[in-house]
Amino acid sequence: MTEMRALVVDDEPDLRELLDITLSRMGLEVDTAENLAEARHYLSANADYALCLTDMRLPDGNGLTLIKEINRDHDQLPVAMITAYGKVEDAVTALKYGAFDFVSKPVDLEVLRNMVRTALKLRREDLEAPSRPKAAREDADKDAVDKTASSSAQNELMSKLVGRSQAMERVRQTIRKLARSQAPVLISGESGTGKELAARLIHDLGPRAEEPFLAVNCGAIPSELMESEFFGHIKGSFTGADADKQGLFQAADGGTLFLDEVADLPLAMQVKLLRVIQEKSVRPVGGREEKKIDVRILSASHKPLKPLVENGEFRNDLYYRLNVIELPMPSLRDRRGDIRLLAEHFLQSIGEQWGEPPRQLSRDAMDALQQHRFSGNVRELVNILQRAVTLCEGDEISVEDLDLDKSVLPEDGIDVKPPEDRSLDDYIEDIERRILENALREAKYNKTEAARQLGISFRSLRYKLKKYDID
Repeated sequence: MTEMRALVVDDEPDLRELLDITLSRMGLEVDTAENLAEARHYLSANADYALCLTDMRLPDGNGLTLIKEINRDHDQLPVAMITAYGKVEDAVTALKYGAFDFVSKPVDLEVLRNMVRTALKLRREDLEAPSRPKAAREDADKDAVDKTASSSAQNELMSKLVGRSQAMERVRQTIRKLARSQAPVLISGESGTGKELAARLIHDLGPRAEEPFLAVNCGAIPSELMESEFFGHIKGSFTGADADKQGLFQAADGGTLFLDEVADLPLAMQVKLLRVIQEKSVRPVGGREEKKIDVRILSASHKPLKPLVENGEFRNDLYYRLNVIELPMPSLRDRRGDIRLLAEHFLQSIGEQWGEPPRQLSRDAMDALQQHRFSGNVRELVNILQRAVTLCEGDEISVEDLDLDKSVLPEDGIDVKPPEDRSLDDYIEDIERRILENALREAKYNKTEAARQLGISFRSLRYKLKKYDID
């Protein structure tokens, strides 16, 4: 196996030596540079580096300059930033400039090794390519086949994002770039736009693909259990803790943790989450020792977080730590040209799942779908089609089978003027009650799914159901 090379750029001799020894013990050949000029010389002479580590502040410039140059001239080279302790803003800036990841001083060797292993996985094909001088042509042919297979696998994964619109092509291109980074990503967009699917693709296309991917809806965890769910607990730490429990961060160690509806995190939990992200370690409830973790954080919210920050409902420092890179998911209204493809795709999928021949949409039914508002986006489209397949008696789905009046109310679907004999509050409450009851029916009385369809937290749904005495 060809030995991989790493470039270390730092003006502190002791740290250069520590990094040299650590990386060498991991099987890497190491070149060290103490300034930008030396780093540029090494990069121009060696185009096959597998990893670059650079300090933020160098005698003749800034490490950010080197990161930008590497991303411009060596875009396949993972580069990580070494930052001063507590300088979160430096780490965030480096990630925005294209750094693969960061490590803080004093360097924790376990954290460093985890980061290096993840970076080297991006070069897995090079690492695993056999070195057989007598069969160079055969090796070259094999490499070509492997790369074609890898490309085919990526295309197969990306095909899960159905659509040919420019908006979806931009999403695909962004996901491919994000998969090569370890930067935290905030996936924004309305409910039902496919934020969790995007998170899974970022994970599956990246170097952590063989490790766990855990998704958690932050609004569905009771606040009193949240710390235990995220960080775990020690036996006897509280009433009912009759055994040690592993938290979500530990369960996702080496992989990715997807925090869905992150806006629903209580402020107290936001403080603890920020600390875990910065320190890359967790302390179980009732525990005394910190446990190192290697987890990539992806998050999502259908609520814009910036207004919540301005209102003091979401911590400013956590917002900038999670929103290093934002991936906006387009609404279905913004890509109506994809509705036909999506409908055909989901009808085929429903037929396969239900063991039936796929139904076809009549021309009028397709026209009706393309004119529908889809406030619930792709998830609403799936629900409409599932209901239509159930109601359809033949092979073709009609407009009546779609029953669009029972879907989320269109923009002009409510008479905004209440009857004269009712107050505005009573009228609005009646509308809200009908929407809640309809959402529960659509979700087959699964409250978590109903909350997702409505774009509210599980706690908010539970409160509203109690308010209207809906069982």
